[in-house]
Amino acid sequence: AVVSTQSTGHEVNTERFETQSRGINHVEGGWPKDINPAEVEQTMRFRKKVEKDEVYIQAIQQLGSVMEHTIKQNNAVDIYEEYFNDMAEDGCAEPPSAKTINVFRDPNEHKRTAANISWYPDNAQKLAVAYSVLEFQRSPPGMCMDSYIWDVESPNKPDMTLKPISPLVCIEYNPKDPHCLVGGQYNGQLAFWDTRKGSQPIEVSAISNSHSDPLYKCIFLTSKTGTECFTTSTDGQVLWWDIRKMAEPTETLILDLNKGDKPTLGGISLEYESTMPTKFMVGTEQGVVLSCNRKAKTPADRIVANFSGHYGPVYALQRNPFFPKNFLTVGDWTARIWSEDLRESSIMWTKFHRSYLTDGCWSPVRPAVFFTSRMDGCLDVWDYMFKQNDPTLSLQVCDEALNCLRIQDSGSLLACGSHSGNVTLLELSESLSQQQRNEKASVTQIFERETKREKILESRYREMKLKERAKSQQEDRAPEEDEENVEELVEEADKNFWFTVEQEKIGIEKKEKAAEQ
Repeated sequence: AVVSTQSTGHEVNTERFETQSRGINHVEGGWPKDINPAEVEQTMRFRKKVEKDEVYIQAIQQLGSVMEHTIKQNNAVDIYEEYFNDMAEDGCAEPPSAKTINVFRDPNEHKRTAANISWYPDNAQKLAVAYSVLEFQRSPPGMCMDSYIWDVESPNKPDMTLKPISPLVCIEYNPKDPHCLVGGQYNGQLAFWDTRKGSQPIEVSAISNSHSDPLYKCIFLTSKTGTECFTTSTDGQVLWWDIRKMAEPTETLILDLNKGDKPTLGGISLEYESTMPTKFMVGTEQGVVLSCNRKAKTPADRIVANFSGHYGPVYALQRNPFFPKNFLTVGDWTARIWSEDLRESSIMWTKFHRSYLTDGCWSPVRPAVFFTSRMDGCLDVWDYMFKQNDPTLSLQVCDEALNCLRIQDSGSLLACGSHSGNVTLLELSESLSQQQRNEKASVTQIFERETKREKILESRYREMKLKERAKSQQEDRAPEEDEENVEELVEEADKNFWFTVEQEKIGIEKKEKAAEQ
């Protein structure tokens, strides 16, 4: 018999079981029955009696020598010492992979879409999920409007319930205060919670001064108070808020490329980089990305540039954490990487997928890695250090549409929300969550090369346009005699056309007669 030396490893998700944590009041144990542990005098007398016992003294002396030997051994040899810290990591490490840690399911009877996810700022112990039915007028009567905060290690029951007055479309933790979070509601209002004060919102924006469409995105700004944020909606507005007084927004921007007073574009996504506090970007449902400056001299100059490249709404928009000039957009069937220096086209893009893309984000620890989610339930992991034409890793997370995704700041945990409210927590392998050797320099070269290539193509395209324009102008300056001859040429072409038609008719008739004979 031949015995194989190879072995395989398998992982399975076992059946769930419910657990509960309960305290125990320990009053007995090592005390004799005639000793009351609550009486200090009795316990003191018993301790003194035991300490004078010869058997107790011998046992302590024997254990003491053993303990002393073990302590000296630990001090002499560090059993946790790392001997290979200085060695360079092998480039051909484990293949990229991801495994499911937990699945958090919407506990309600009528399943709702997990519309947005936000990680707890201090650690990876909690995540907040906004639940709502995003299809217009598809909400069943009596549908629950609650959203939840989940403990990563407890998928059976939410850690806390948030009770908005309208279903939440987006949710965001305050990075400076982990107890505070804001949620954008389906009716356009912005709600603010302090988790120390219960499930009800502390304050809600006045509906007359809020968005008139669902509030799709909210981001906290870098400020001294840590209480400022801004929001966008498909009503074509960007509003700035201070969560300490939410009666009305502090500022307003109308999304109009014609620099008018009426919105012509609807906001879907936002991008804000703390290193550029006056700049922000807006992804619209028309497929256009707007680059804006909050501190422009006039309101009309706030929209600095626009980038057009998608055929549908821009569902995700994020700057690269290592190269802020380059940003990622996700919409229609592709994800695109842009450079602020080029407005005509993106510098890199993924292939057109058969299924619609719904969300995407960069890895916070690896500049060459980003993630995209699809309507067919697949999660794609792209690593441009590995290959650029296809995803490095594709995971079939579920059999329904993935609606949103969010990666934790450590870069190793990724949460994906589905159409029926299931949030799947994935742990990424080290090859996807640890920066590779010389990765930053390599990505810099890739982005610079692709930007340069697009600039050359753009200049070539402009040259061709100028040549066509010059050629058309020369044709317009042709002699008037040629213009007079146009009618004669048309008449001659008309005669030739009808002559050809008649000849073909005669030929067909001859063939029919020959066939009859």
